[in-house]
Amino acid sequence: MVDAVETDAVNLICERIWIAIAERKLRPGARLKEEQLAEIFSVSRARVRQALSILGRDGLVTLVPNRGAFVAEPTVAEARDVFFARRTIESRLVERLCASISVGDIAQLRAHVAEERKAHLAGDFSRTVRLSGGFHLLIGELAGSPYLAEVLRDLVSRTSLITTMYQHRAVHNCGPDEHEEVVSSIAAGDVAGAIGKMNHHLMHVESELDLSDATEPPRDLREALL
Repeated sequence: MVDAVETDAVNLICERIWIAIAERKLRPGARLKEEQLAEIFSVSRARVRQALSILGRDGLVTLVPNRGAFVAEPTVAEARDVFFARRTIESRLVERLCASISVGDIAQLRAHVAEERKAHLAGDFSRTVRLSGGFHLLIGELAGSPYLAEVLRDLVSRTSLITTMYQHRAVHNCGPDEHEEVVSSIAAGDVAGAIGKMNHHLMHVESELDLSDATEPPRDLREALL
C-alpha cells in the first residue's frame, strides 16, 4: 500500500508539472527546486527526485549535476525534429481515426472545437492553449492507439516549450478554424484530405516560430503549480 501511495505521489508531481508546461505556466529554463516542490506537494525530496528523473527521461526537464533541475530549453534543431515527429505521428492517428470514426466521436470533436472557439473569442489565452493541445490529444485518444497517443502527449508538451521560446503569444494560431477543417475531413471519411489539413496546420504553426525571440523569464514555481 505504501508503494502504491508513493507511486501515486510521483505520478501526481509528473502530471502537474507536465500540465504547467503544456499550458505554458512553466517557462523554458525555469528552475525546479526540490525543496519547494516537496513543500508544494507535501512529499519527501526523494519522491520529487523520482518525478524529476522521469521528466528528465521524457525530455521535459534537464538535470544538471550540482545545479539541479530545470525546465528543458529545446534547440532549434530539436524544434524541427519535434514538428517532423508530430506530422508523422498525427498523420497515422488521423488515418486510423478516419477508419473507425463514429457519430459520437465526431460530436465530441466538434464540441471540443466549439469550446476552443469560445475561449479564443473571449481572449482567454491559457484556456485556448490548453484546449488547442487537447484537440490533438483527443484525436490520439479516439484513434484507438494507446502507444501513439502516449508518444503524442510527450510531443505536445515539447511543442509547448518550443512555442514558448520561439513564438509570440499574439501570433499563436493552433486554433479552431484549422482544427474545424481537420474534423470536417475526418467526418467525411476523406483520409487524404484530413492528413493534408493536419500537416498543413502543423506546418503553419511551425512556420510562425521566430528564432530571434528572447525567452520570457520563468514564472514562479508555486504560481505555476498551485
